[in-house]
Amino acid sequence: MKKSRLFLFLSLLSVIVLLFNAALFTRCSGDSVKEEITSGQSDDVAASVDKNLVAANTSFGFDIFKELIEEDNKKNVFISSLSILLALAMTYNGALGDTSLEMAEALEFEGFDLEELNLGFSDLMVAVTNADRDIDMTIANSIWYRMGYGVKEDFIGRNEKYYNSEVNEIDFSATGAIDTINGWIEEETRGKIDKMISEIPVDAVMYLINAIYFKGNWTYPFDENFTVDDDFYLYDGTTKKVPMMSQQEKFGYCKGDNFSAIKLPYGEEKMSMYIILPDEGVNVDSVIESIDEEKWSSIKSSLYGCDVSLRMPKYKMEYGIKLLNDVLTNLGMGIAFDPDMADFGGIVSSESGGGIWISKVLHKAVIEVNEKGSEAAAATVVEMIESAAPDGEIIEFTVERPFFFIIADDRSGSILFMGRVVEP
Repeated sequence: MKKSRLFLFLSLLSVIVLLFNAALFTRCSGDSVKEEITSGQSDDVAASVDKNLVAANTSFGFDIFKELIEEDNKKNVFISSLSILLALAMTYNGALGDTSLEMAEALEFEGFDLEELNLGFSDLMVAVTNADRDIDMTIANSIWYRMGYGVKEDFIGRNEKYYNSEVNEIDFSATGAIDTINGWIEEETRGKIDKMISEIPVDAVMYLINAIYFKGNWTYPFDENFTVDDDFYLYDGTTKKVPMMSQQEKFGYCKGDNFSAIKLPYGEEKMSMYIILPDEGVNVDSVIESIDEEKWSSIKSSLYGCDVSLRMPKYKMEYGIKLLNDVLTNLGMGIAFDPDMADFGGIVSSESGGGIWISKVLHKAVIEVNEKGSEAAAATVVEMIESAAPDGEIIEFTVERPFFFIIADDRSGSILFMGRVVEP
């Protein structure tokens, strides 16, 4: 009898342990994507993220960034391509026909079936939000749809399951509806982004929103006592006095054809900021234009550890609220913005009325870089409308002219943010 009870107890204990481990990965609707998993588990998830998806995401990131620097010539530009992709991936789950084909081509989703794509993004979100105990990073997704509107259950279910999306049915005409949606964005970005939506059109039926927050401390922080005002050279050849941080440390460094690059790690060195500095007399845009997914991989693999005397500016950037309709149309998904041609039949039940289309894709991103580290946030809103060197060498690396930077997860290879600084 005692052996039977002992066997029963051990069996129950095994079941409890299995359930507990499974719960670590459970995606609960309404919560930010911040799973309670260990660093080792996060590394395993990062290693398993589909490398083809990461490569596709990287290609899209460079493509849309190049469009934006051309559109916003000689201005600071800062985006989270991951935020844009996640908001549009949620929307893509309801696209059909030519709309789906065009979105897949523009967003680099070709070659992935829907289940594969969703699972890849799900793993990626878990990996990057649990990369490092010294990095505070959250990803939150939400869907807000008009009260009484017939949204398909499978569309909602996929977004809840794979994107951990909070889903809210809301009266868009009610006083405070705008404040409610903006309040969600503000809360998920720790107050960094607010007032993304200024009005809700009478024919609006849905908002699909992604919010990302990142705060990481440098592995090798700068000493504030060494920060002094110094010259930064602007596009027109004039100079501007900016607070310039400095330190000497061993960093990953490489020299390219017309630029040099440095890798500044955060925390436990699982995420980093990469600064790509054009050579003197070389336009930063020409360097950015030359970088694609393949060259980006080459830059990372060319880095080697050496002593670097680093000087770089403290800076804050705010970019947006940026309307991405034209940029995404240029990348090839114009049908999604066409009220007569868009097909999002995977979102809406036929009894709900006419077809729906994307009215706006809005994006805003902010970043602050100082002696301690970096704090960044981004939000993307999709508005749906109803239609009818050798060891011992010291490298001088002075960031005193317009430059390009990337914040990336070094385990999965996923790019989180990228920016061009022309005036700190």
